Amino acid sequence: MGIFDRFKNRHAQDKARNMSDAAEQKVNEKTGNKYESQTDDAQQRMERELGMDRDRPDRP
Repeated sequence: MGIFDRFKNRHAQDKARNMSDAAEQKVNEKTGNKYESQTDDAQQRMERELGMDRDRPDRP
């Protein structure tokens, strides 16, 4: 894998994280933050399944 492939992959992950955050914010906005903890848990599980765990540092 070349250096440009790493940048492309990192950009895709950043974009996916931004979209995930936007979706979570929209759900919380629509529900008046009534289900905030459930949406946060769902977001974390989804990101973990996709290999985008925020608690784990990115590989170089």
